[in-house]
Amino acid sequence: MSERELFAVQPEDVGLHSGRVHDLFRRVQQEIDEGLLPACQFAIARNGRIGQFGWSGSAERHSLFNVFSCTKAITSAAGWLLLQDGKLDLAEKVAAIVPEFGTHGKEAITVEQLFTHTSGFPHAPFRTDDWNDRHRRLERFGEWQLNWTPGSRFEYHPTSSMYVIAEIIERRAHVPFEDFVRERIIAPLGIEDLYLGCPDAEHHRIVDVCHVGEALTEDDYAKLGLPVPPQTEVTEEALSNFNRAEVRRTPVPGGGAVATAAAMALFYQGLLDGGTALAGRRIWREATLANALTVRNEFSDYFGTPVHRALGVVVAGDERRNARGFGHTNSQFAFGHGGAGGQIAWADPATGISFAYVTNGHDRNAIRQGRRGVSLSNRAAICALADD
Repeated sequence: MSERELFAVQPEDVGLHSGRVHDLFRRVQQEIDEGLLPACQFAIARNGRIGQFGWSGSAERHSLFNVFSCTKAITSAAGWLLLQDGKLDLAEKVAAIVPEFGTHGKEAITVEQLFTHTSGFPHAPFRTDDWNDRHRRLERFGEWQLNWTPGSRFEYHPTSSMYVIAEIIERRAHVPFEDFVRERIIAPLGIEDLYLGCPDAEHHRIVDVCHVGEALTEDDYAKLGLPVPPQTEVTEEALSNFNRAEVRRTPVPGGGAVATAAAMALFYQGLLDGGTALAGRRIWREATLANALTVRNEFSDYFGTPVHRALGVVVAGDERRNARGFGHTNSQFAFGHGGAGGQIAWADPATGISFAYVTNGHDRNAIRQGRRGVSLSNRAAICALADD
């Protein structure tokens, strides 16, 4: 499709309700008007096209944003293709594919555990620059130690497990990870403005990450009846490092993609129908997607919420779906993956809607940020025309 064909003239052209889309945009605008966030974009799509693409604050149409852990869905969808091609099996031991990884008890880890954050090495150190030095990359894998027995529990792996999945893709596909993603996913879908390893020529379009607002105190969390979230590698310093050119060039598989909201919404349209509407053919077979979107474990997160993890993405599931990054109005079948700083990306097979929201303003108030995500998703999920 040409760009003109990818973007509808009005929401009704793709089966979306203009009034509800306008209400969504008003909600997107709220934190910009309040002076909290400096820039953002949103996009809502259906039937293989963007129904509405908007931007606010200092953002422009062609601004690019760091989508952070929304990247995990892209990396995972690349892994699904290896499973589909018969070049990878979920039951395989990772060390059989990457021998350098098989140290310090990690020999028992399976491919499936990498996707489901049950591998046992959530805090494994890895400098972004290590990815570009193959010797150091493999050395890092060998140095990693377990925090707990693989398969015994869930703990979110912010970056470590996705680095290993990317290495597996390179070994089984015999091409660089970022090339595989571009050749097998981005190019066939005809999506522009989505990069894993952003070329220098596009860096001027990336909106710098910044941090806004005040963090909640221990007393604030206690008043809310919530535990203080654990410290992870996702610090302000780590996120600000993505303003550096050398980091932007690196295809960090767990959090390095840069994109427009429209590009992310179109990527999820591709996942809804296997790529048929955008690519004119199936990229992911129906059976592949059914397997990938099957919930693999019922472990709970730090707050006691069942995580509903499929292969690299989250499935909305029960009435606690809002705690998993979805709105109350999403169906149980919605799936996606959010990103640090309040990035949103999901699709709902029940309505055919995909939605993405990106911002460079990372709110230090995690509760306010989470509530914004639920509020936006609530509005996006009900935008389908009633008679469609």
